[in-house]
Amino acid sequence: MSGPETFRDADLARRLLTGIGRVTTRPWSLMEVCGGQTHSIVRNGLDQLLPEEIRLVHGPGCPVCVTPISMIEAALHIASLPGVVFCTFGDMLRVPATESDLMRKRSEGADVRVVYSPMDALKLAEELPDSEIVFFGVGFETTAPANAMAIETARSRGITNFSVLVSHVLVPPAIAAIASSPTNQIDAFLAAGHVCTVMGTTQYEPLVERFNVPIVVTGFEALDLLEGIRRAVVQLEAGEARVENAYTRMVKPEGNRVARDLLDRVFEPCDRAWRGMGELPASGWRLTETFRDFDAEVRFDVPELNVPESPDCRAGEVLQGIIKPNECPAFGIGCTPRRPLGAPMVSSEGACAAYFRYRPAGVSGG
Repeated sequence: MSGPETFRDADLARRLLTGIGRVTTRPWSLMEVCGGQTHSIVRNGLDQLLPEEIRLVHGPGCPVCVTPISMIEAALHIASLPGVVFCTFGDMLRVPATESDLMRKRSEGADVRVVYSPMDALKLAEELPDSEIVFFGVGFETTAPANAMAIETARSRGITNFSVLVSHVLVPPAIAAIASSPTNQIDAFLAAGHVCTVMGTTQYEPLVERFNVPIVVTGFEALDLLEGIRRAVVQLEAGEARVENAYTRMVKPEGNRVARDLLDRVFEPCDRAWRGMGELPASGWRLTETFRDFDAEVRFDVPELNVPESPDCRAGEVLQGIIKPNECPAFGIGCTPRRPLGAPMVSSEGACAAYFRYRPAGVSGG
């Protein structure tokens, strides 16, 4: 499609790239912490268009990708139980555990269904009162309000055959873990606009003060990302570090107060394991005592699972920005979307999937 708007966007992109080039005097590494942003960067080749001094690093911004194998194994355990209808988003079907995935469980007879929202699962609970309906609640702060609403609605309606396998993780602790690593080489972070739409921007201020790194909130389109990169580089070149909102059309400093109040009622912080990164303190949510009856792990007495990662999968290093996906020896050979070793190859927001789809073999970015 072409037209005046297309030409205006191309002209603005050129001006942004020129502006970034003019202000850049030394090498800088920037990490985006959103899988949607990663796909936009790779699809549009932004990392190849930027000055060679600017290196874009892909962080743990894909919620499916950071879901640990132990949680996938818990999902498989629950889905295998008689009388259970296990509901999930399509992204989770082929995320590999040790020897299986939800797709294979479904082929073996488990009632695993793809839904488009937790409210779809709640509706099933009303329609199938003799079945236990379990929703796999995966995601960052963005998807948590919808899951919280479904849980609160179930409680208010007295629906007792509905529960949620909670695997929510939070962005700020992940940034803190990366920034505090002795091998950290990240100079600035691009924060995900949709997370900040819910949570606001103030949660990043302690990180800026602690690590002295700029954090720029940005959107997902190419122009949004270029503007976010430009602002981050301007700060770095000036020796500054602050939270900056480059997505003001959607993000307010306080976020969405109604959504945040709902989250405070339903969830409380907890330590959470991340795939490839280990357990990070206070990096996730669990249900509060008031709503603990809707916790699928508690309801079905899921045993504690300690499952090792595949020794051939370097997804943890990809998620921490240590290597690019195509720097993994298994990429495109032992690990493909049809036969994935790790979640980043099958998730719609996974960095490995983005490189496999958009980046020719041997072509790397800045």
